[in-house]
Amino acid sequence: METVIYVSDPLGALSNQQTVDYPSFKLVIVGDGGTGKTTFVKRHLTGEFEKKYEPTIGVEVHPLDFHTNCGRIRFYCWDTAGQENIHGQCAIIMFDVTARMTYKNVPTWHRDICRVCENIPIVLCGNKVDVKNRQVKAKQVTFHRKKSLRYYEISAKSNYNFEKPFLYLARMTSGYSIFVESPALAPPEVKIDIASQQE
Repeated sequence: METVIYVSDPLGALSNQQTVDYPSFKLVIVGDGGTGKTTFVKRHLTGEFEKKYEPTIGVEVHPLDFHTNCGRIRFYCWDTAGQENIHGQCAIIMFDVTARMTYKNVPTWHRDICRVCENIPIVLCGNKVDVKNRQVKAKQVTFHRKKSLRYYEISAKSNYNFEKPFLYLARMTSGYSIFVESPALAPPEVKIDIASQQE
C-alpha cells in the first residue's frame, strides 16, 4: 500500500517544487542566525561551502535526495529564518559551537518545534567543530540527554558527520536502515583532527 504524505504549506514555498513518486519527508531546520543552517543544506545540494554569511529571509525549501538500500528518499528541507510556525515530519536544531549564546537558545527552539509538531524525530547538531577556538565543549552539551534527542557534532566546512543527521532521520521517518551512496560533495575545505575533538 502506498503512503501518501500531505504537507501543510502555508507560505506556498512548495509551489515551485516538483512532486516525486518516492517517499518524501518534510524536514524543518531551525536555530539562531549564523549557525550554518543554509550552508549545511547547500553543502548537500551543490557540494559547495558557502563562505559569506547572508541571512535567510523568510523560508527556503531545498529538496535533498538520498539513495538508500530501499530506493530513493527525499527530504524537503525547510530552511527558516526562525519566525515561522512550520509543521514538519522531522527537525534539525542547529547551534554554533563557537558561539555560546546559540547553544543557550536551543531549549527555546526545541520548545517552539514541540509546540507546533508533536512527537517528531529531532536531531541536535553542533556545527563548526572545525574551528579551533570552540566556546561550547562537547561535554557541556547536555540538552539532548534531557530530551532524548540524537546529537551530532558536524562541520559543513569539512564534511565531518555531514550525512549523520539525515541518516538518523531517514531511519526514524521511513524505517530504512542505511544509505547506499551519498550525494556528491566537494572536497573538504579543512581537515578535522578527530583525536583533538574527542578531548
